[in-house]
Amino acid sequence: MADHAQSGAVEVGANMDYAEHEKTYSGFLALAKYGTLVCCALLIAMAFGFFTSAGFISSVVLFAAICVLGGYLLR
Repeated sequence: MADHAQSGAVEVGANMDYAEHEKTYSGFLALAKYGTLVCCALLIAMAFGFFTSAGFISSVVLFAAICVLGGYLLR
């Protein structure tokens, strides 16, 4: 059977550092938001480069433009 004995401060209800929780959660949300932006920009730029005659340099410029515009809109 499982041992249900309390053996430390966490199990008995230690004080939580809510400021640190909020900081971590805000960082996670920013990472998710900007990570999604970069993935979508990469997919769009790859489709632009592969399915048109624009070429690699044009798709890199499009990727950078989407990232800059998206970063400005998401801030």
